Amino acid sequence: MDNSTIFMRVDEVAAVLGVSESYAYKIMKQLNNELAEKGKIVVAGRVNRKYFYERLDYEGGEK
Repeated sequence: MDNSTIFMRVDEVAAVLGVSESYAYKIMKQLNNELAEKGKIVVAGRVNRKYFYERLDYEGGEK
């Protein structure tokens, strides 16, 4: 997985969370809705990597 890209795809989100791809899509949709409400541009089927880890409250940084 390429940690240098701004966006994460569903397979990477599912792997990080240890969930199915269908559940990962639900989480991505929720995060993208939050970003859209803040006036940010979102890309369907992708989630902003920085925001994803921020919302996870992952203290260790990215892998």
